[in-house]
Parts: sequence; structure tokens; C-alpha cells
Amino acid sequence: MTLRIAISPCPNDTFIFEHLYLHPQLGEHTLNFEFEDIETLNFKAQHQEADIVKISYAQYFDIADHYQLLESGSALGFGVGPLLVTRIPEANIPLQDLKVAIPGIHTTAHFLLRFAFPEIMHKMAMPFHQIEDAVLNGSCDAGLLIHENRFTYAQKGLHLIKDLGQYWEEKTHLPIPLGGIAIKRSLPDELKIQVESAIRNSIEKAHLRSEPITPFIASHAQEMDHEVMKQHIQLYVNDYSLQIGEKGKAGILAMQKILAPHFKQSIFIH
Repeated sequence: MTLRIAISPCPNDTFIFEHLYLHPQLGEHTLNFEFEDIETLNFKAQHQEADIVKISYAQYFDIADHYQLLESGSALGFGVGPLLVTRIPEANIPLQDLKVAIPGIHTTAHFLLRFAFPEIMHKMAMPFHQIEDAVLNGSCDAGLLIHENRFTYAQKGLHLIKDLGQYWEEKTHLPIPLGGIAIKRSLPDELKIQVESAIRNSIEKAHLRSEPITPFIASHAQEMDHEVMKQHIQLYVNDYSLQIGEKGKAGILAMQKILAPHFKQSIFIH
């Protein structure tokens, strides 16, 4: 049986999943990988087009009737949130008038923007790697940066308005749930546990490599600078990626209280 697994091409996902990509056999099941930007992944989850899929945690409660969360493979933690940036200093910006480029309506980045600045109403969704240029060329007043671009915006002359992850941490004292791995509820429980364990093993194998940036990771990355890719992996692949843990779960449940306070089904497979 083939299982469709959809992840992003970003260095944290390719670092986490490379061993599984190279060894896709799980007993009688074979993993068939697809690589898409995060909003496309959210769309796939909405339409149940993948058996295992990387999703924005803010999107999860829209698909939770059909998917559960795995406790390995997450992008979750402290100091990992999206950055709201602009071309001009903060003092000159009327926030309610900003036209903001965002990496998708269903992303956690958009959720955190609404959480911090509900007065910002004018938004333009686009693939995350186009946002920096949209701000630089003036087609948007500000942009919500995720992934590699958080390491490159300053050298390109952009200014930070707000670290939205820091704002979440100040308000909740909990880690930021950015993206997680969801698996179809309809699959057997033993297979879900097997997949979760395989992802954890793949992360452990990746940490054993002497060089974190492999040709596989570099071939999928939007930002080709090796130091930027290393920074990306160091930031987003952490202890929460191996195991969400109780504090990580608390962060997800804090998000649930805002987005889906009446949802009653089990979120995690355990």
C-alpha cells in the first residue's frame, strides 16, 4: 500500500524527512513524497489529498475531523515565530492602513498576525518566498516573513515591525505552534504509531550526519546559502521536533481555545 506524504521543501522538513525519503518502506507500506509550499499543503489537507501532511497548526482545527497530530516532526518552540517587516521605520506606519503580504490565509503566520494586530485588514496572500520582494518592490507595505527569509531581510534593507512569535510568548508563556504533521484518522492506530516513530528515527539519523546540508536539502531550498540553511535547521528542528511534549501540547491547546474552543475529538494519536 502506498501512503501519500506531503511536506514542504524547506530545510527543516527536508532535514527531518531525508532518511525516510531515502528509505520509504514501512513494513508493507511505501511512502510517496510530495513537496509543496505551506498553503498548498493546507489545501491538500482540507481536501484530504494526502495520508500524512505537514500543516499549519492554525489550520489543524479546520481538518481535525479527518486528521490527528503526530508528536514528532513539528516546527514548534520559542523564538521561531514569523516577523512582520517593512521598508520604512515603524514610527511612520499607520498599522490599520498597511497592505501586508502573507504566506497564506490558513497559515499560523496569519493567525499570529490577527492575534497581534487585529486592526490590519488589507492582506495579500502569496508563496512565502515571494514576500520579501513584494515588500522591496513596493507592491505591499509590509510582509510576514517565515522560513529562510527571517535570516535575510535586514541585509536587504527591511525593518522589523514586530516579532509575532515573541508577542505570542509574552501573552501565553508557551511555545509557538507553527507547523505539525497530521495523519488521517482512518488509518490503523498501529500504523500511525509506526509513522511517528519512523519520523523520530529519521530526525535522529539526520543529527548523526557530519554535514547537516546534504544535496537533497540544498536541491529543495529556496535560499541556497549554506549558512542560512544551517541557521534555518538549527532554529526550527529542536527538541519539540523529536517529541512535542507537555509544554508543546499546551501551546497547541492554547491555540485551540482561540480557534476551536468547542472541539471535543482527540487531537493526538496517543
